Amino acid sequence: MRKSTKVFKLNILKKVAVWIFTLPLVGCTTVPTTTRDPRLADYSAKITSADFNYDPYETPIAQCYAAELSASPDTSGATLIEDGLSAFVIRAAFARMATKTIDLQTYIYSNDFTSKVLIGELKHAADRGVKVRILLDDYGTKSDIVDVMLLNQHPNIEVKVFNTVRNRSKFLYYPQFLMDFSRLNSRMHNKLFIVDNVAYITGGRNVGSNYFYPETASNFSDTDVLFLGDMTKFATSSFNEYWNHHLSIPASVFPNSSSKKALRKLERDFAEIEQKSADAISKYNRIINLAQHEFRHKKLDFSWGRGKFLADPPEKVEMSMDEKEAYRGDIIQALQHLWNKTNNSVYMSAAYFVPGQGGLEHMLREENSGVHMTIVTNSLASTNAPTVYAKWEKYRRQLIESGADVYEFMVSAENLRGKQHDRERKQSSFSVLHSKTMVFDDDISWIGSFNLDPRSAYYNTENVAIFESRDFATKLRDMILKDTKTSWHVTLDKDGDPVWTGSRPGDVTPQVHKTAPDTSLFRRLWKSICNLVPEKFV
Repeated sequence: MRKSTKVFKLNILKKVAVWIFTLPLVGCTTVPTTTRDPRLADYSAKITSADFNYDPYETPIAQCYAAELSASPDTSGATLIEDGLSAFVIRAAFARMATKTIDLQTYIYSNDFTSKVLIGELKHAADRGVKVRILLDDYGTKSDIVDVMLLNQHPNIEVKVFNTVRNRSKFLYYPQFLMDFSRLNSRMHNKLFIVDNVAYITGGRNVGSNYFYPETASNFSDTDVLFLGDMTKFATSSFNEYWNHHLSIPASVFPNSSSKKALRKLERDFAEIEQKSADAISKYNRIINLAQHEFRHKKLDFSWGRGKFLADPPEKVEMSMDEKEAYRGDIIQALQHLWNKTNNSVYMSAAYFVPGQGGLEHMLREENSGVHMTIVTNSLASTNAPTVYAKWEKYRRQLIESGADVYEFMVSAENLRGKQHDRERKQSSFSVLHSKTMVFDDDISWIGSFNLDPRSAYYNTENVAIFESRDFATKLRDMILKDTKTSWHVTLDKDGDPVWTGSRPGDVTPQVHKTAPDTSLFRRLWKSICNLVPEKFV
């Protein structure tokens, strides 16, 4: 009797365990991870290649600069977008000037107020007949109910999600990474905003308030470039490669994206913003109109030259771990080529800088051969990735000893409030350097989503623009030098230990620190713990 009772209790416990484990699965949703899934057999694209059967150079955007663009078939123009507010305004202005197509590719979509205003601009463009394609990374979106997914119901808007996690249960979301680590550890980090196949914006900015609005609690100090002309066709070609890849899943298979009720609520939100903020909307519209006026009357500071747009293939995501760590794609090869042909100087603004042993040895050889490096990266106080900073420290000393000028981004000072320009102000509360830019020999510029770290090199997919124009390179170099003025200059004392020197506005004499400035003991300890993470996973 006692034995049977024990068996009975054991069976009950087993059933309870199974019930507890399967509870999160009840009613949960799974989505395809490939368009080869039978559930997508009847999928029909709303936006096709036929929608791109137009001459980009006949669009109003191109006609504004017809003379400059006709100078040579491979001519492109480039203008720097240094601050977040300008980055948002220019995107909104170009969405309003679009007459044919808009393509948006982003890693992060934050689903906050600024994001909602931007997708509202895309919806207004679609209402006019512009065809809009939006491609999001699944991990960067982290939700099936973001507003942008609802826009897929619009007849002129199509939304896709790249590299999806199959099971949408929050309970099982992260455990799936362990079962499919090689694929899900790699993310689509690309950033593109393409208008009428003749103008595009690329750089470090994702879609979210902390990339555009300087008053957010944690804001990214970043750099974008608006390109016009020949280079755009290569950006569109890359977008198409991702858009048509089997890992790009139509938003229509995400149940919440088809909610008519949610779409009506979003439309009410748009209307409510306009009604409750009439004065602010009026000022906003004046600013957007002014940006359009500046472009149409050639007031933007364009530099003209030739360039290349490069991107990793989407297939990089599907490689095995060994294949990824041996991968040397077009971006890596182009970077090596630029380094090899550089004679005098390299200026770098690198948010996450972990060059690896091979990269370090190459840089040391270049510095010793007379190619002087100026490096701006995050400080421990400013970084949002202390694991990356822990690895950066491993290379910093040798770079300084070789003669490189090394700067670490300064956390913003409260007494910088009130400045008009958020690159000058940096942040009212907390500032993170997010730029990924380089200038070679004051002649060739490099800008895009690519960080100088293992994740960008081996795991994530990235894109960069390489632009040959001394005029533009000078502007980008000067912007990097401007950042050195609000950064700590890191040198070594007689014992080889780092010393941080810098001045905030109002300082009579420079501040000198023997430990990482603006950091607590806890943050420094946490950085040391983070150093235990293998470098290839930072």
